[in-house]
Amino acid sequence: MISILVSILAFVAVFIAVFAINSLMTDLRSSEARKVRERMEEQSRTKGRQRVRSALSSQDLTRIAADAAAKSPANLPWRQKMAYQIEQSGLNITVNQVLAITSITAVFAGIVGAAVAGPIGAGVFAGVCGVLPWGYVLMKRNKRIEKLRSQLPDAFELMSRVLRAGQTISQAMYAVSEEFAEPISTEFMYCTEQMNLGLSPEGALREMGRRTGILEIKIFVLSVVVHRQTGGNLAELLDKLGDVVRERYRIRAKIRSLTAQGRFQAGILLSLPVFMFALLMLINYEYEVVLLSYPLLILTALGLMAMGALWIRKVINFDY
Repeated sequence: MISILVSILAFVAVFIAVFAINSLMTDLRSSEARKVRERMEEQSRTKGRQRVRSALSSQDLTRIAADAAAKSPANLPWRQKMAYQIEQSGLNITVNQVLAITSITAVFAGIVGAAVAGPIGAGVFAGVCGVLPWGYVLMKRNKRIEKLRSQLPDAFELMSRVLRAGQTISQAMYAVSEEFAEPISTEFMYCTEQMNLGLSPEGALREMGRRTGILEIKIFVLSVVVHRQTGGNLAELLDKLGDVVRERYRIRAKIRSLTAQGRFQAGILLSLPVFMFALLMLINYEYEVVLLSYPLLILTALGLMAMGALWIRKVINFDY
């Protein structure tokens, strides 16, 4: 009986010792990982400040103020609209580089299409592959805007607390640029650095609204501008604006759950022809290659698929 009790106590002691060592090692690893993450975030903020200052050093603040006050992206030439969309994507690339990449991609795709399916195939391949570089830019832009929107409620909340502590709106925006990760830290850093370089606060805020192209930030900019002119409780307004953004996200999540089946069906219907074509090319090449002799049929099918995709997108996506 005593030997059994000793064995049980020994097992419990070893278990507790192993558990304690594992907890200690986990805490040490978590602490080290947190320190590494904090150092990486600090390095990212430092690089962001350097990038912002180097970008602003070559800009004319007078022209920026005039553009922010007098123009909207809807009234600009297509080339400048492209420049704004590339800027919103966060990619370090110019319009000329995008156009050059698009041209090279379209030419190579056209050569491949001409070798496979003749002149019509060349046009199809060039048209489809030529839009891929710009599609990548738009994808990065949408992803960055989505992330920026998700950061806005917490950013407005932090600014409200800073204002209630007696600080100015400039200091509140600087706090956001210091405490948050990209992309919102970069955008607010741009705004604060422009004000530090001599651009008027209203001009810097309007430029941020123009640069991001996000409705919530434009509402924030308009609120701050009106507050500077007429006064009011800006901290309370920021709290309400943060609540509105959260409510929009809640509604959006509900809409996405309601349209999940439609989006899933659209993905299957659009990918099935491509998948079956690739599968039949592997299983029975001689049978499937005959289809390449009818490029007009392939072009018609792709056009109908594109129309169907746009129609489904119109049905399951709407303003909220």
